[in-house]
Amino acid sequence: MIKIRSKDLDGAEISWFAPICNGDDELLGAHDMRYKSSWENASNILLTADRLGYRNILCPSSYQVGQDTLTFASAVAPLTQNINLLTAIRCGEVHPPMLGRAIASLDHILKGRLTINIISSNLPGTDLSSADRYQRSREVIEFLKQGWTQEHISFKGQFYQLDLPSDPIKPYQQNGGPLLYFGGYSPAGVDLCAEHCDVYLMWPETEDRLQQLMQNMSDKAAAYGRTVDFGLRVHMIVRETEAEAKAYAKRLMSHIDDEKGKEIRERALDAKSYGVSRQSEMREQADNDGFVEDYLWTGIGRARSGCGAALVGTPDQILAKIQRYMDMGIRSFIFSGYPHIDECKHFARWVLPQLKTVSMPVVQGRIPTQLPDTPLAAGIRK
Repeated sequence: MIKIRSKDLDGAEISWFAPICNGDDELLGAHDMRYKSSWENASNILLTADRLGYRNILCPSSYQVGQDTLTFASAVAPLTQNINLLTAIRCGEVHPPMLGRAIASLDHILKGRLTINIISSNLPGTDLSSADRYQRSREVIEFLKQGWTQEHISFKGQFYQLDLPSDPIKPYQQNGGPLLYFGGYSPAGVDLCAEHCDVYLMWPETEDRLQQLMQNMSDKAAAYGRTVDFGLRVHMIVRETEAEAKAYAKRLMSHIDDEKGKEIRERALDAKSYGVSRQSEMREQADNDGFVEDYLWTGIGRARSGCGAALVGTPDQILAKIQRYMDMGIRSFIFSGYPHIDECKHFARWVLPQLKTVSMPVVQGRIPTQLPDTPLAAGIRK
């Protein structure tokens, strides 16, 4: 039986994606400089998502292209009103005490609307084993949690040996610090999430395979006396008719051939990870149109490493698919689309008002924050 941390949560966290690592486009494989990773484009997407009622937004991390995550998040934070920032932290990239201070500063700017996405990929120019990468992440998390909950930090690990006061890294959230989101498929990664993290993020797969991942994580967390919540990161193509949605999906990939798609996929630092291989397996199981099950289209993975599938359909079809995921126990969703600003508006117009949206609770029993009393919020609550 799958056990989830927020089993009584009445609603779902609906999040969007800020393409600060480049990749935003109207046609994949035919890059249009209007959609390049710039402050203007990425901040406009984020602030639009805030205005439209999304509850969180993922600010990812990459080296090859795009903008620095913490710098971007710090700049946009004072401009936001309600949305949380799911800020990606590539563990090992910043010395833990300085990382802790940066997280605390950002959390105070946001008045507690900060969530953290734990990343364990190799750092640029390095090649650690999977076990060592996750051990480094474990030490970063344990260091941060000491600082968030204790008056002094005394830490001795494989990568870090630190003894210092914790005052500089105290976050605004004094009930254990920001929520930790995590995505990973290797045994070492699953174990790390089970022991220390709050939301296990999965890439799109068939419902059966998602349930297998959730059951495995639930069992691992139980061994630590814990439960976790589950999240799904998936692209979105929603249109008024199914024919329009499928036509847009076909058009999106109209400039991609196999060679170009492979070049794009292999840019990422995680291109050879187990999670990426699972996305490739899913594409191989799809039908001739790229669908591996109802409304789950794998074609987009031909031009992406990582999250490689999209929900494609009408508002009612997409809503029903999200409800199936929620019935499975998934409570957090991170959507995106191409171009990101347009799809953000489509989803907010046709689907978001039909969902009750909440922020994930930081601790068991905490009441999720509610949307402000605005006409838009009233519509979203329906």
